[in-house]
Amino acid sequence: MPPTPNQPPALENLERQIQWNRLLAVVEEQAQTLIRTAFSTSAREAGDISAGVYDTQGRMLAQAVTGTPGHVNAMAASVRHFLKKYPVETMEEGDVFFTNDPWLGTGHLNDFTVVTPTWREGKVVGLFACTTHVADIGGRGFGPDGRQIYEEGIRLPIMPLACKGEMQRYVLDIIAVNVRNPVEVEGDLYSLVACNAVGSKRLLEMMDEFRMADVSPLAAHIIEASEAGMRAEIAKLPNGIYKNAMRIDGYEAPLDLVATMTIQDGHIAVDFTGTSGVSAYGINVPMSYTEAYASFGVRCVVGNRVPNNAGSLGAVRITAPEGCILNAPEPCAVTARHVIGQMLPDVVLGCLNQIIPDQVPAEGTSCLWNPVLMGGHGVVDGPDQRGKAFAMNTFHTGGTGARPAKDGLNATAFPSGVRNTPVEINETVAPLVFWRKEYRPDSGGAGEYRGGTGQIMEVGHADGAPFAISSMFDRIEHPPRGRNGGDPGATGVIAVKDKTKLKGKGRQTIPSGERLLLEMPGGGGLGSPKARPAAVVADDVRNGLVSVDAARDAYGVVCDADGIIDEAATASLRATA
Repeated sequence: MPPTPNQPPALENLERQIQWNRLLAVVEEQAQTLIRTAFSTSAREAGDISAGVYDTQGRMLAQAVTGTPGHVNAMAASVRHFLKKYPVETMEEGDVFFTNDPWLGTGHLNDFTVVTPTWREGKVVGLFACTTHVADIGGRGFGPDGRQIYEEGIRLPIMPLACKGEMQRYVLDIIAVNVRNPVEVEGDLYSLVACNAVGSKRLLEMMDEFRMADVSPLAAHIIEASEAGMRAEIAKLPNGIYKNAMRIDGYEAPLDLVATMTIQDGHIAVDFTGTSGVSAYGINVPMSYTEAYASFGVRCVVGNRVPNNAGSLGAVRITAPEGCILNAPEPCAVTARHVIGQMLPDVVLGCLNQIIPDQVPAEGTSCLWNPVLMGGHGVVDGPDQRGKAFAMNTFHTGGTGARPAKDGLNATAFPSGVRNTPVEINETVAPLVFWRKEYRPDSGGAGEYRGGTGQIMEVGHADGAPFAISSMFDRIEHPPRGRNGGDPGATGVIAVKDKTKLKGKGRQTIPSGERLLLEMPGGGGLGSPKARPAAVVADDVRNGLVSVDAARDAYGVVCDADGIIDEAATASLRATA
């Protein structure tokens, strides 16, 4: 029933909850519209998107479950930047605004954020926003080799994409002549516009159904209830200061990510003072992206049943000193900001493990292993410049860390949440053959709960021509660490199939007739490996996830390749371990 005057508070709260649930359905349809209409595989196949609805103050009220935390939580702050430049009172019906500015959006030029006001009876009643990663935005291409933002592609300020319902053709033309895949990029921009349009339509239908003149009362309820719920969950934790550090590969040299978590009176503050300084290359992280993934790390285990919106996010504060790699100022190169940003949940969880060790997973691969594959004249090194020009960003990942009372997930993106791109799709859009894509045995760290396994992928050019890879990988020198007695996961490998090792970051050429080999990391284990039931270890051997040698050496389980256990030898080995 629609709200009525002077109704009992309990009934009013019930109606608000129904409206809130309906709003969540609205933003989920908004996100699905983007996925179904997108041109690029990053959105259509991998789901590298976000969608949400905001009040006229720019506060996020609801986000689609479909999407990535880096986009969602960074976009939550981005809308306020839009309103600062274009206040609601200056907007006109049919206007659509967008940007790919890394410091005003979601952290790098490949991400377009689109904001659309929703009009009802001559006034703006809400705003819809969405983001997706486009495959190419010009410049050097998607990779970490740039030294300044100016090298990384075309950068567009917050500006109109459509005025009074008319798309700004000149803007699209400027973008088209600066990118390698103009049809795909323009198609994605239209998909973003359509995504918000569907959200606006469904919101207006909802308002009609519930006879809502304004969204403000619902917005206030959502934010107040979410903030209260989040603070109540934080209050269950002991006040105190907790520290954790993680060393990762970096580009020029290893980097240290250092976090200090302060829990005090229903708030959590995470400060990254002590973290390494900015890089000369494009692995630097704008503050918005740092805030997005660090707060997500908190939300994974604290208040994870409280909806994600401006209210619940307001109870978590993230800071980092300017000039460190997690708060990189202009004009730092930032294209590969995800390589480091996606490590932050593990750093934050390391702090929380000191308080609630029974609720925190081990470290995982964390950063995506997305090979950007390219070909054609001027892309590869050497005299052989033959081959069709192409540029493809394909999404893949290693294993996650073991979870409390559960193994880690195999070949699953955490914290990103994107899906692996099917090789069949990759082969239709680029002249490549994916010869292997399979689980990597012994990559998951041993433990009572095993880390998730990585995967092995082998790729060659369909015509035998040389091609290039832009590498943005980590966990090659520094593996995901286990927790509470668990072993680390396996480090990653990038190589030509003849085992010639390649660098974890930067553009490199795969010679004519050769194949690229990727062995992705596995997640860390949780708890003592000897505590893992022998029958479970034998199942892992039978399924090809753990070798016979690793079963014996890491777990103290003696079995054959079929998983048949030598009970006496196992008992003897485990007794002396």
